[in-house]
Amino acid sequence: MFIDRKDAGIKLSLKLEKFRNDDSIILAIPRGGIVTAYQTIKEYKFKWDLIIPRKIGSPQNKEVAIGAVTSDGIYLLNEEYVATLNISQEYIENEAFEQVDEIKRRLKKYKGNEKFPEVKDKTVIIIDDGIATGFTILAAIKSVKEHGAKKIVLAVPVAPRDTISHLEAFVDEVICLLIPDQFYAVGSYYENFEQTTDEEVINMANELQKKYSL
Repeated sequence: MFIDRKDAGIKLSLKLEKFRNDDSIILAIPRGGIVTAYQTIKEYKFKWDLIIPRKIGSPQNKEVAIGAVTSDGIYLLNEEYVATLNISQEYIENEAFEQVDEIKRRLKKYKGNEKFPEVKDKTVIIIDDGIATGFTILAAIKSVKEHGAKKIVLAVPVAPRDTISHLEAFVDEVICLLIPDQFYAVGSYYENFEQTTDEEVINMANELQKKYSL
């Protein structure tokens, strides 16, 4: 159990010190992921950036993810859902385009630009405040691989065992502090899991930009 994202981030940072002498970059997933990554970036002076995967919703219900996409337009599909729901390629591409626009809007708001992180030949540590199904984060992993990362590490405070087992096949290492067999929701493992605001993300990004290179 964690007090809040800051507490989780402090505990997670202890596991990430071993990467401080690698050519590493932390990619935080906002909003909550930057709060969780903050301590590690400050403590070990890691290079950092943001990555935002977003789900591609089904035509019938936008809350149901049939895929996920990142700012470079690389997307991942749940092929079973796509086939079952008979979703057209045109719909997928239009929806992915809309989500990429939203991702770029948020990146500009948070860090002042929409550039994809410089990950080529680096150890990339992707940090979020927790994972449930892991589907959207797979889009981030796929993008980072496509951009030539040398090694990919996924670091989160909490995630269910079956999700961790699934994600281990796509990255070089998974660091997860709490892996419950009976998983409910990410927020249930925090005493305080209030939504991180855009203002908090912008303030943290501004502070980190002044001290640690993007």
